[in-house]
Amino acid sequence: MNTIIECCELGEGLSISRVLTGLWQIADMEREGREVHREAMAAAMAKYAGAGFTTFDMADHYGSAEEIAGLFRQRQQSAVQLLTKWVPAPGAVTREEVRAAVQRSLERLRTDCIDLMQFHAWNYADPGWLDCLYWLQELKEEGLIGHLGLTNFDTAHLRVAVQSGISIVSNQVCFSLLDQRAGKDMTGLCLQHGIKLLAFGTVAGGFLSERWLGKPEPGPKELETWSQMKYLRFIEAAGGWEVFQGLLHTVERVARRQGVSMVNVACRCILEQPAVGGVIIGARLGKSEHIRDNLRLFQFSLDEESRSEIQTALKKLQPIPGDCGDEYRKPPFLTASGDLSHHLESMPPPYATKTGPDGRSRALSGTRWEDIAGFCRAVRHGERIWVSGTTATHGDRVIGGADPAAQMHFVIDKIEGALQSLGGRLEDVVRTRVFVRNIKDWEAVARAHGERFHQILPANTLVQASLVGEEYLVEMEAEAVVKEP
Repeated sequence: MNTIIECCELGEGLSISRVLTGLWQIADMEREGREVHREAMAAAMAKYAGAGFTTFDMADHYGSAEEIAGLFRQRQQSAVQLLTKWVPAPGAVTREEVRAAVQRSLERLRTDCIDLMQFHAWNYADPGWLDCLYWLQELKEEGLIGHLGLTNFDTAHLRVAVQSGISIVSNQVCFSLLDQRAGKDMTGLCLQHGIKLLAFGTVAGGFLSERWLGKPEPGPKELETWSQMKYLRFIEAAGGWEVFQGLLHTVERVARRQGVSMVNVACRCILEQPAVGGVIIGARLGKSEHIRDNLRLFQFSLDEESRSEIQTALKKLQPIPGDCGDEYRKPPFLTASGDLSHHLESMPPPYATKTGPDGRSRALSGTRWEDIAGFCRAVRHGERIWVSGTTATHGDRVIGGADPAAQMHFVIDKIEGALQSLGGRLEDVVRTRVFVRNIKDWEAVARAHGERFHQILPANTLVQASLVGEEYLVEMEAEAVVKEP
């Protein structure tokens, strides 16, 4: 009997397989200068496509993945979907550099239009991430990109992007039995705006499988891939190996009843979540294939008893901290190395600074109001930093549209950017003052403030005020005390 592969629509004109084949393992296979046989790997991709798994996910930094996919596409007769990512280094990026990055992927993929370009931002406090998205949208309108997606965006900044007029069809995030962050506010926002979640990490680097059931926790020398290094950190964050074994035993019982693999159960749980468009299962092309096992995903569904068992097991896990993508932006860094050292060389300050003869350092965000009114975004003297009243202004744009929460998040980003540029952090803030145009917006603004400051707990005032510019719904200023190292 032929298995019918479930599909999902990502925006108009892009239908993908709900099980995507991930090509990140190519970078791992090419570690330390090792070479791979590209022809053989392209042929291995054809086997997946022939079985109905026509959608492949990759990125500009997954080794030679784009080149291999381009070779495969050139020889493939039937329709396939090649999804890629652009992950620029932090710091200033120009419109020309955005075009050059897209052109590079086009050439590697041997196509004239990228099916889905997914964008990753390292530091929301640097507003350059919005410039990149606006320029990517220009290239979409030009026809070089079919659809725009995001990767590793948290809920607040997905909201900022959407409310700022960026046409987003997907957000690729970690989502598994081990990591349930995406099932919270992120799912609600995606359902509201018709955005699909593309879930990676669904099998936790292979840990959610029979191989690790009842086995002792592996030591560093037993970890064979970057994925295993990474997801062992997730297991530790979720409560440790013993608690994880309890989850594995539950998954194994469900899998045995269903007559499928533990990987099937782990993936089906996520596929059945609201807003999930598909799960991404990695493949080590030419070395290990999961085609037959992946096909079983579309031959069963979870019954109520199985769902209840799994939910009971999940309650014993510790929630992974933060929101989607936080593992790449703040401690604890749940990456292969435990930090960002294998991703980044440095994190440039978001704004230009200058130190005057009075010894005071000033940060300038570059808005026209700073020139007109003669002020800086923030000034530091000794341990103290004062941040000016800040609105959701970026260049000639108002960020966040008519959404007070989205405007507030961008305002806090700008304040955080000013603090970073002067050697401070958001955690150093001791005082905030918030001004709202319409008192009906107070709760949305206060909740956004709470999302960002709930662990910092500065002194705070929120009042209604007549702001300069009807397009601005909220303004905020802040004071911080930075302890010298």
